[in-house]
Amino acid sequence: MYHILLLPLLSGLIAQLAKFAFEPNRRKFNFKNIVAYSGMPSGHSAMVSSLAAITGLEFGLASPLFAISFIFALIVIRDALGIRQYLGQHGKVLNILVKDLRDDQMLNEDYPRLLEKIGHTPAQVAVGAAIGILISAIGYMIF
Repeated sequence: MYHILLLPLLSGLIAQLAKFAFEPNRRKFNFKNIVAYSGMPSGHSAMVSSLAAITGLEFGLASPLFAISFIFALIVIRDALGIRQYLGQHGKVLNILVKDLRDDQMLNEDYPRLLEKIGHTPAQVAVGAAIGILISAIGYMIF
């Protein structure tokens, strides 16, 4: 039964490490970038899709556990596509405003630079979900 825990964790790790292979991400290999929020593919989507897939394979698609994991996956994926995209847009605008106010010498304090890329595109989520489902399917066949 440990594979129900390990396969989603493995899926998330593989998706996070795969971010370094995609040129559009342009990231250096370091711990900060391993736990990064955005980029291709979505580690969050990989993890929750893997959890839903292995739960469905182990307990059946009609089981309450699959229903819970599926709903949980939908919430996480929706969050990655929606709210986190909006937060990134807000971060970008606020960073511009703070820079403009600093240039005009209107600010006396230091303001932190906000993250601008914390959400995912539909393609990033789809690739992450595919990785998660594939890892769970392979793991299910092995175990």
